[in-house]
This record gives sequence, structure tokens and C-alpha cells, in this order.
Amino acid sequence: MSFEHFVRHARRHSSALSADRRQQLAAGQKPSALFIGCSDSRVIPSQITGAEPGTLFELRTAGNVVPEYAPDSASSEMATIEYAVLVLRVPEIIVCGHSHCGAVTALTVAGRGLEELPALCTWLGTGDLTCSEPEDPSVRSESKRHVLEQLRTLREYPFIRNRIDAGELRLHGWFYEIDTGLVYTCPQASEDTDFLPL
Repeated sequence: MSFEHFVRHARRHSSALSADRRQQLAAGQKPSALFIGCSDSRVIPSQITGAEPGTLFELRTAGNVVPEYAPDSASSEMATIEYAVLVLRVPEIIVCGHSHCGAVTALTVAGRGLEELPALCTWLGTGDLTCSEPEDPSVRSESKRHVLEQLRTLREYPFIRNRIDAGELRLHGWFYEIDTGLVYTCPQASEDTDFLPL
């Protein structure tokens, strides 16, 4: 798909929604969920969820990484999570990993191949996925463990923990298989629970 295709589509985009719907969207947003996913071009949150404009607040990062809570050295990712939870009051957060993830593959081999990408190497950190070589090139099991690690990190955000304790917020772990199109979920979003078909 060429850049010219994107341009042609952008020119027609204003007719994709009715004038009334555009005015509703201009008046404000009330998304149903914060979707934290990978920046991978093959993973399209609105396509996976069927979300319409205004219903899904998205945060896409390399490897769907959630940074540790550090308000004194806040990142744009942390600010996005804070805004979604405290201002938009989303009731659900989905952390969605995927198969064939380059970031998770890099994590499993301790950053091998990232020598010329120091910013990405720092962003990914080392995690607990390191092994000599992933057994499965689609890194399914490693990617699922990585999702659970991001959920643990989210639970350390004080404002997230407070809303969970108040029964106002739920966390969900999802895993998207690129080659099958299937989506799996971790029902209790805990490390002791297997991912099951959604």
C-alpha cells in the first residue's frame, strides 16, 4: 500500500462520518477503555476491537511496554495513562501483546541486534524474558509473560491501584495472534492464569 493511497483516503475522510457525529466527537470524548498495545503496524486496535471513533483511548509503544511509575521523571506514556485513568475515568484497561513481536524477541535474547538502537534498548530494559534463543520464533509464550509483566507494572501506579480497590477499574491482558487472527485473554489478569480464547 503506497503513501499516495493514504493521501487519497485522507482526502475522503471527512465524508466517513455524518456532520452530527463529527460535532458530537468535537464536544468531547468518553472512551470505554484504554488500549495499551504495540506500535507494530500489523496490530490495529480499532480493527481488533471494532471500536468506533471516541470509544477507545490508545497508547501504542514499542513492545507494549508500560514504564514504571516515576512521576518525577514522567514519560509521555505515563502521562497518557494518568490522563486516561484520572481525567477520562476509563473503566477498563487492556494490555495487548502479540505474536511475532520484534521487541519481545529482542528481550528474549537480551537485546542482541539492538546495538545500534540504544534508545530502544533502554526502553525495553531486560525484563525477565531473557533466554539463549526463543524456542518458538513467534514468541507466543514470551509475549504472554511480557503482557503479565506490564499488568504488574500498571498495578504499581497508585492511582490505578486506588481505582481498582474502589471497584472502578479493571485490568485485562490480551494476546493477539497475527498468523491466526485469534485474540486470547487472561481472565484474572494474573500470572497464574492461562490465556484463553476470547
